[in-house]
Amino acid sequence: MQAPLVAIISQGCAANFGDGERIARALSQKFRIAFDLLGEETPAAIYLNVCTAKGIAGATRLLRKTLEVYPDIPIYITGCATKDLREAALAIHPTLQFTDVEEIERTINDNAELAAPADGNMSLRMSPFTGIVNIEQGCLDACAFCSTHLVKGRLRSFPVEAITARVRSLVNSGCTAILLTGQDCGCYGFDTGTNLAELVQNILVHVPGDYKLRLGMGNPRHLLSYADSLLDCFADSRVYKFIHLPVQSGSERILKAMNRRHTAADYATLAEMFNTRFDKFTLSTDMIVGFPGETDKDFEATLELLKQTRPTVCNITRFVARPGTTAFAINSKAEVSDMEKHRRSTELAQAFQEIACTNNSRWIGYEGDVVTEKKGHRSGTTIARNEAYNPVAIPGDFAPGQKLRVRITGAEPFALIAEPL
Repeated sequence: MQAPLVAIISQGCAANFGDGERIARALSQKFRIAFDLLGEETPAAIYLNVCTAKGIAGATRLLRKTLEVYPDIPIYITGCATKDLREAALAIHPTLQFTDVEEIERTINDNAELAAPADGNMSLRMSPFTGIVNIEQGCLDACAFCSTHLVKGRLRSFPVEAITARVRSLVNSGCTAILLTGQDCGCYGFDTGTNLAELVQNILVHVPGDYKLRLGMGNPRHLLSYADSLLDCFADSRVYKFIHLPVQSGSERILKAMNRRHTAADYATLAEMFNTRFDKFTLSTDMIVGFPGETDKDFEATLELLKQTRPTVCNITRFVARPGTTAFAINSKAEVSDMEKHRRSTELAQAFQEIACTNNSRWIGYEGDVVTEKKGHRSGTTIARNEAYNPVAIPGDFAPGQKLRVRITGAEPFALIAEPL
């Protein structure tokens, strides 16, 4: 008799998608798994693995959309399910249930306590060529604007040996890209006596093969403590020349109000180290505009830091007050108007896009290998990734996971343009 079908729908960051695949591996012991709701077969249950980092609107929209199609199917919500989401979701659908990845694993595995995520069926993933490996859960910070740490809690790093074994399994099953991810990879191992650089070196030594590692987000204050050894990791061709360092603001005053515990100078130091050591390195960062009390002078400091460090990727967010966070209370006393938030984000985005386009223009004329990833937004194109994890748009319809030799012929703020050789 065929096992029932369960659908798992994830949204948000790579860490959340990694948890979604982890849920799939656990449930696959008793169910068949789908990662979408597009099939003809009605699932026996649906798991919505939600993201609330920028508010609950995306999660509630996913819930309502799911209920429109499957009003009578049991629905479980997991992921970053904050208190305000729980209240809103139950108001929409009172019979839904909340769970988390570890509760699912304990239930499936007869309530056994798990020291680290079980391997399960490593071929069960959203992409046959991209493996997502969660290396830790939680963080060591309590940023005033962040609701994620309210859900994920304090740092819990998974064992180096278990992570390395998982990477080996993924590479052996055909993965060409491995995403090491977590809430803050920068503090990986601080609770167990190691760090991200030592983990990466262990993987490189013990996992041979033709693959690339992409390192997940790391807060600057943590990475600074072992920056030299981390830089050495990127000398290996199996590591994407890409780093995600979220600074959030260029104003030291606002960073303190955010409880970020690093300085703008810390971020600038790291940016210079990576950009000096490696040619065409991809620096990624995050910036928030309109944090409570942010003045024109504070915003100008953020704009100047952007121009100084010149990231190729910048996630710009207009501040949203999340219930339960410190910033929620601050916002009621020093709120920045929506109109001003939009003005600042528009100005910052315009400056960033000019920088990104200039950075990407340095690739024009370059010939090298890329690995195809997915269909492009433009009809008749395919998106691939180069050695610095830049998206590369190629004319033609290529299957994912193919290695192609290309010449870069053009540059846009968010992608390189190439032709196959």
